[in-house]
Amino acid sequence: MSTGTLINIVIIVLIAWFAYTRMKPAKGLRNLNAEAFKEESVKYGAMIIDVREPGEFKGGFIPGARNIPLSQLSRRLGDIPRDKTLLLYCRSGMRSKNAASVLRKNGYSDLAHLQGGISAWKGKLSK
Repeated sequence: MSTGTLINIVIIVLIAWFAYTRMKPAKGLRNLNAEAFKEESVKYGAMIIDVREPGEFKGGFIPGARNIPLSQLSRRLGDIPRDKTLLLYCRSGMRSKNAASVLRKNGYSDLAHLQGGISAWKGKLSK
């Protein structure tokens, strides 16, 4: 096997590993479609957390959502109750997965996120 072939195989493996780690479900995080997300927000009195940045939040958000950007999450854990279901969302679903990981590491357990992010939301947005 030539060096060039070996390098190509290593690069492909690294790209596959990177893609898998980005796409794999976060441990302990339930993925909800828009309908289930709406249902849980009402049924369980869940706290809805928008983890997008303030500028994105101002452009439209799910009614009742609280803006706690992922970039501030670790500093604002005191703003988040441990005894409630937490429903997370962002633009596409990636940041909410990362937020769930941060919350799990800090003792939060009842976590779900809007699969596909706010772009999957089919309800009316508040502004």
